[in-house]
Amino acid sequence: MKLKRTHTCGELGKTQLGQEVILNGWVDNWRNLGGVLFIGLRDRYGLSQVVFSPETSRELYEQARRLRSEYVVGIRGVVQLRPLEAVNPELRTGEIEVTASELEIQNISKTLPFELKDYAEKSEELRLKYRYLDLRRPVLQKNFILRHKLAQLTRQFFDQRHFVEIETPFLTKSTPEGARDFVVPSRIYPGKIYALPQSPQTYKQILMISGFDRYFQIVRCFRDEALRKDRQLEFTQVDIEMSFIDESDIRQLMEEYMQVIFNRLLGIQIEIPFPEIPYQQAMENYGSDKPDLRYDLKIQDLTSIFPASDFQIFRQVARQQGFIGALVISQASSYSRKQIDSLNEYIKSLGGQGIAHFKKLKNTLEGGISKFLKSGEMEVLLDRWKMIDEALILIIADADREKSQTLLGFLRQKLAEELGLIDPEKFVFSWTVDFPLLEMDPLENRYVARHHPFTSPKDEDVRLLDQAAEKAHAKAYDLVLNGYEIAGGSIRIYQREIQEKMFSVLNITPQEAQEKFGFLLEALEYGAPPHGGIAFGFDRLAMLLSKSSSIRDVIAFPKTSGALALMENAPTAISENQLKELGLIVFKQK
Repeated sequence: MKLKRTHTCGELGKTQLGQEVILNGWVDNWRNLGGVLFIGLRDRYGLSQVVFSPETSRELYEQARRLRSEYVVGIRGVVQLRPLEAVNPELRTGEIEVTASELEIQNISKTLPFELKDYAEKSEELRLKYRYLDLRRPVLQKNFILRHKLAQLTRQFFDQRHFVEIETPFLTKSTPEGARDFVVPSRIYPGKIYALPQSPQTYKQILMISGFDRYFQIVRCFRDEALRKDRQLEFTQVDIEMSFIDESDIRQLMEEYMQVIFNRLLGIQIEIPFPEIPYQQAMENYGSDKPDLRYDLKIQDLTSIFPASDFQIFRQVARQQGFIGALVISQASSYSRKQIDSLNEYIKSLGGQGIAHFKKLKNTLEGGISKFLKSGEMEVLLDRWKMIDEALILIIADADREKSQTLLGFLRQKLAEELGLIDPEKFVFSWTVDFPLLEMDPLENRYVARHHPFTSPKDEDVRLLDQAAEKAHAKAYDLVLNGYEIAGGSIRIYQREIQEKMFSVLNITPQEAQEKFGFLLEALEYGAPPHGGIAFGFDRLAMLLSKSSSIRDVIAFPKTSGALALMENAPTAISENQLKELGLIVFKQK
């Protein structure tokens, strides 16, 4: 390499006029206009225009004509003003250009499998296979610079508040925490395995017992679960734990953290405190424990109106104490039957039975199931909606209250996206609180922890663990932003007898509890302080801050939705010798 850069491609301006500079970068574009060659030279800092003229040097001009997209070059030249009509206000360097006097082609490039400016037309699989090319795109590089700044601000914020960053192990013990573990066979101890951590949950509790009253870590975690646009098998979280606090202390500190992050990264002033919405209210009003509050469309509970309905489904659901909920959408009053049928199919694809509908037009209810409404029912509904001139009413009913509400939540979000009700520039936070401590696993017919088995029940609900555990509520809280859960946490159980009682409710035998969590149970007997914490989905937060549509756009080397690493072609089989060393036999599925 003969030409080593003196400046980046994004910093040149009028202050460098007349200076000789050396630039290194990739050829972004080239144009030959009237025998003068213009090259756009790009690095991660920006783009500068370089001019090759045969009047300056015929030999240099001919050399430059060999350049193609993504060639790596070094260029020496003098910074000059562009002609006024050629100024590009879209570029930071748009007022100048570099008249080249020397060119070094440092490497050539094959024809690209896709144009870097044409990425939207290419499949994500192709982009991930050639991720090293995909990552050259300025939009992605901007995302990762933002992610870097987010990490630095995070460390600075918690350091200034006396938190200690402590690393926890990646090779740990397999414990039930919700998703499947990724496991690592041990060569030293044949037949035994390590597990990769789903979170550092027990370790951070041990750190609290150890006297580190304020811990944080930007940590990698691993969960073997189905992927989606905001979930990956391996992910990063900001893990936080504190001693001698309650829920309000944690929520207040996390609100301050959000204020700093949004102010420093986006220049946005975030108002605190954030609203707190009890879980039950969130489900009844929005059909989700992570409601998107950027638009005002609430579910309306109609269950009490239909106990004697002529519409059989409504009558049955109302008598079974299920849930009949409606979305009243003025903006969809002109929806056609075809559009309504499409929504109906969408709900069926999610496991619902379908949607009932009718329209309110002035002082009447028309179409759909309106013919089944009794006069008394119609009067109640018209009175409820008397301030609404025209609207489409979509109704979902199910004997399972939470299922009905959840389906309405999905429908609410789909309609908001279809109708353009969401302001993409808004950031709206809320806390979801008062979660149920437990939920029933229908497959295993037993209770499982709504968050994790170390979450403390509310003080007044501890007694319910012995008699009506399903009624107990948790000291848990989720931070929600624009319909995404960006953080979740709880106050932890810090007394052995309550933790053992919780294990018992979860159908974890004393022997299993000792085998899997004996170290924690014993530690709780040595002066464990009251403590609690929270964990932020770092990738998800970066996705929202960068306004990306997928978490894969803020993870350098993500997996596909099918859990494949296409660039390096993983996962792969291992050799027979490796299997023998580990004492493993692989059974291939038919």
